[in-house]
Amino acid sequence: MTDAAAPEPKPEDSGPRDAEGEIRAVFVEAVASALGAGDRAKLLELAGDLHESDLGALIEALPHDARPRLVELMGREFDFSALMEVDDSVRGDILEELPTETVIEGVRELENDDALTILEDLGSAEQKEILEALPALDRVQLQRSLDYPDNSAGRLMQTTLVTAPPHWSAGQTLDHIHDAAEETIPDSFFEVFVVDPAHKLIGNVFLDTLVRARRSSRLDALMQPRHSVTVSEDQEEVARMFERYNLVSAPVVDDAGRLVGAITIDDIVDVIEEEAEEDIKALGGVRASEQLSDSVLGITRSRFLWLLVNLVTAFIASSVLGLFEGQLEKMVALAVLAPIVASQGGNAATQTMTVAVRALSTRELSAANAMRVTMREANVGFLNGIAFGILTGIAAGGWFHSPGIGLVIALAMVINLLAGALGGILIPLTLDRLGYDPAVASGAFVTTVTDVVGNFSFLGIATLWFHLA
Repeated sequence: MTDAAAPEPKPEDSGPRDAEGEIRAVFVEAVASALGAGDRAKLLELAGDLHESDLGALIEALPHDARPRLVELMGREFDFSALMEVDDSVRGDILEELPTETVIEGVRELENDDALTILEDLGSAEQKEILEALPALDRVQLQRSLDYPDNSAGRLMQTTLVTAPPHWSAGQTLDHIHDAAEETIPDSFFEVFVVDPAHKLIGNVFLDTLVRARRSSRLDALMQPRHSVTVSEDQEEVARMFERYNLVSAPVVDDAGRLVGAITIDDIVDVIEEEAEEDIKALGGVRASEQLSDSVLGITRSRFLWLLVNLVTAFIASSVLGLFEGQLEKMVALAVLAPIVASQGGNAATQTMTVAVRALSTRELSAANAMRVTMREANVGFLNGIAFGILTGIAAGGWFHSPGIGLVIALAMVINLLAGALGGILIPLTLDRLGYDPAVASGAFVTTVTDVVGNFSFLGIATLWFHLA
């Protein structure tokens, strides 16, 4: 008797992600089919219990026109916090398509910092309409946050906090947390902030300390001083403080020292990822806001200027070859080998520049250690120059049956790798000192330096060695 074949697993049985963590194509197709049929029950069966991160990945995987349809068909079951997990442009497109009433309902369910992210993607008229529909306290808090500068701690913080006066006991504080209305405390928090009657921050008590203490213990005996940030402080500086002091949260105070909010580690992880992504994109000449979901025309326009700058620098480097036009005609080998010297120097410079730009971004490279790091990179460039000069010299000499050409390219390789190492660190340092973003501007300058030095050193030494003048 033959066993019946096991039924194929349904898309929902295998989960939204595969073993590598990627959203499953069959799952996306199943959701798209439910959306197309307007089958809300099937959609909720598939996506109703998804984590906000998985729901965000699903949204990005769906076709453009299906994304707002997903939000509308799920209705109150849609977790608006999933919109924090998608690209800015995707979120903006979805919000543009949704009815204002739907956005209002979603914003009401979000923490202050997430609600602020939604409002930032809307026009001023829509912002006003949504704010007017919110409870007075939420409206005032969100409007105040919108008035803070972009990328500041004030834009990053959540304003729903747990506070207590210093004379309260641990028991009183725990009872207060237990009895508080759900909307008056954060969804998740790590500490109770201790404030004076003027709401100025005195210290904090972490929850593990609070629950272990005797109920009669006063907060002023349990609390500890806190590293705080001001509302106007740049989010990148806040992220560095979290890294430096291994924080999981930090209070935010205004200029008078009054407690106005708190920043938690989940927000800082997003900031660190965002800043690192900006540096990587800047090194490649890509604007920080570019996303995979952007239009072809928009991406083309944003990349044009950087490519134009590189074209100008390429002409500058090529002009060096023009100075040796006669020598190149007399000795074809020079034209063949010159790009090798320039390319190798450019690669070495890019390595140094990448390390330097990242170190400047994290404040690991500063005036205090700039000389030592510069000398280290110069030594690295010199040693690599000798190693690759020998390898290239042997290869070039054997290729063209000329020991002289091998010696010339070996000397040029040493000079250009040394120049690349120095340029890769000195140019970012100089730009940073002048107040420019080294990640954005370094690449074009460094490449020009190695191309000019590489071509000039190789062709100049060859002209002298082979008497080609």
